[in-house]
Amino acid sequence: MKKWNKYVWANHSASFIIHLFLWVVALSCLFPLFWMLRSALMSNDTIFIDKSFIPKVIHFENFYLAWTEGNFAMYFFNSVWYTFWAVFGIVIISSLAAYSISRLKFPGKNLVFTLFLAAMMIPLPGSFVPLYVMMNKLGLINSRMGYIFCMINVGLSVSIFILKTFFDKMPIALEDAARIDGCSRLGIWRHVALPLAKPAIAVIVIFQSLNVWNEYILATLLLNDKNLMPLQRGLVVFQGTHSVDYHLLMAGLTITAVPIILVYLLMQKHIIKGLSSGAIVG
Repeated sequence: MKKWNKYVWANHSASFIIHLFLWVVALSCLFPLFWMLRSALMSNDTIFIDKSFIPKVIHFENFYLAWTEGNFAMYFFNSVWYTFWAVFGIVIISSLAAYSISRLKFPGKNLVFTLFLAAMMIPLPGSFVPLYVMMNKLGLINSRMGYIFCMINVGLSVSIFILKTFFDKMPIALEDAARIDGCSRLGIWRHVALPLAKPAIAVIVIFQSLNVWNEYILATLLLNDKNLMPLQRGLVVFQGTHSVDYHLLMAGLTITAVPIILVYLLMQKHIIKGLSSGAIVG
């Protein structure tokens, strides 16, 4: 009984320490977001004077000023446009490629997949120079389509790896049944593979949405026109113009961060499910 009590006490102590550590890490991550929102609701004169957690006077007009004076409406539309079409293209192309590599037999299949895996080991900035040269020769610098093509290219390797792993463990009997019903290869991909791959696709949508939404360096290289800039690039321009207007700057940062945070919170349950879905399918 004595040993059992010691074991229970040690178990509870370890659990308490782990939970305490996780709470500290969570609070350290959430506090900058809270401070950003707090500063966005204050006037520029009180940000460094008012030490209260909740501002005494809340200024919602800061968001309106950042939205209008900082052209955040245009930047926001551009980011939504780029994110939607880039993620849509990544899902379609990577699912077709992953299904082909997983299910079809053709010469060089393993080599193609190995090249995609090798591309994952190249740091992202390492691909910017060839992308820029290629876009320049195609005349797609300073164009929405050129930037979308580049973002699709950046996200393909990881997406193909995730989906190929999923399709490898998909039961062949489902494909045979669909083939008996008259489905073609594309029909099986559309009506069997994609519906079963929803958890994995959800993971790809979340990760690639974060990548496209937060991309700055590639947008700086390819987009010089102010009307084409996404939020991250426009935020730097806004910071240069309003470098001392901290309340407007924090309002702009909040506008930039809130949409992708909401997307992540709404779809976070799919991350673990999607990453482990291959084992579930098998």
